[in-house]
Amino acid sequence: MMWMAWRQHRKQVLFAAVGLVVLAAVLIPTGLAMRADFTGSGLAACLGGLGSAEFLRPGTDCTALSREFTGQYDLMAMFGTLLVFLPLLVGLFWGAPLVARELEQGTYRLVWTQGVSRLRWALVKTAFVVVVTVAVSTCYALLLSWWLTPLNDAGRVRLAELSFDVQGVVPVAYTLFAVALGILAGTIWRRVTPAMAAAVVGFLTVRFVVLSQLRGHLLPVSERIYPVVGGKRPNPALGDWTFASGIKNAQGEVLVTGQQAQCSAAVSGDPSGPCAAFGKGAYNFQLYQPGSNFWPLQLIEAGLFTLLAVVLIYVAIRQIRYRIA
Repeated sequence: MMWMAWRQHRKQVLFAAVGLVVLAAVLIPTGLAMRADFTGSGLAACLGGLGSAEFLRPGTDCTALSREFTGQYDLMAMFGTLLVFLPLLVGLFWGAPLVARELEQGTYRLVWTQGVSRLRWALVKTAFVVVVTVAVSTCYALLLSWWLTPLNDAGRVRLAELSFDVQGVVPVAYTLFAVALGILAGTIWRRVTPAMAAAVVGFLTVRFVVLSQLRGHLLPVSERIYPVVGGKRPNPALGDWTFASGIKNAQGEVLVTGQQAQCSAAVSGDPSGPCAAFGKGAYNFQLYQPGSNFWPLQLIEAGLFTLLAVVLIYVAIRQIRYRIA
C-alpha cells in the first residue's frame, strides 16, 4: 500500500520539491540583501538603541530609517503577504483529490477487492499525504520566517494580520488543516471539483473567523494610554500588535476610534488647533497584544488548527469505512 501511495503521489511530491527550490532561489538572495541593507543603513544599530522601554526616550527615533528601508522592500513585503495562500493551494491539490478522484473514477473498488481493507487503504493514503505535507510546510515556514526577519525588525509587526500567518509554526498547522478539509470534502462530495470548492470556502471561512474574532483575544489584552499633548510615543521596537486604538477625553469617554493624535504643549491651547476639540486631559489609547506574545499565540493557534485537522481526518476515515458503498 505504501508503495502504491508513493506511485500515485510522486508527481505531487516532485512538484512540491521543485516549488521549494524555486522559492528558496528567490528568498535566499533577497533575504541576504535585506540583511546587508538593514545593517549597512544603520537601522539595526538605531533600533537596538531604542531598548525595551514602553515609550521612546527623548531624542531617539528611527522612523526615517525604517520608512526608507521598508519603502525599498515594499514589493518584497507584498510578495511575502501573497504566500499566505500557499497552505490553501496545498489543500486544494493534495487534499481534495486524495479520495475524491478515487471515488469519481471508481478505482477504489479494485483496491478493496484485492484484500486491502477500507481502513488500511484510508490510513495509508492519509498518513502518506500528511507526512509529506508536514515536511513541505515546515520547510517553507522556516524559509519565510528567516526571510521576513529584517522586515519584522524594521516595523512590519510580525503579530499583525497576514504577517503572523506566514511565519513560525502556524503555516504548518494551516496547511495540515487545509489538506484535512480537502480530504473530508472529497468523501462527502465524491468529485474533485466540488470538493475543491468546498475546501476553499471552508478554509477561508475558518481562517477569517479566527483572525477577526479570536486571535486578538486568545491571551489577555493589554491597554496602553498616553496623553494627546506632549511628545510621548510608544516604542515601535517592541513589535506590539495594536488592533484597536482611539482617543478618550478626561472622563474616559471614547471621542475618536481608529486614530491617534499628538500636539505640542505650545499649540495645545490654540482654540483653532487640531487638539482643541478633544478638551483638556484627552489621551490616546491602544488595545494590543505585546510582541512578546508572538510564540504563545503561535502555539495556541497552531494547536487549534492541528486539532481541527485531526477531527476532520477522523470524520473522513469514518466516512470511508461506513458511508461509501
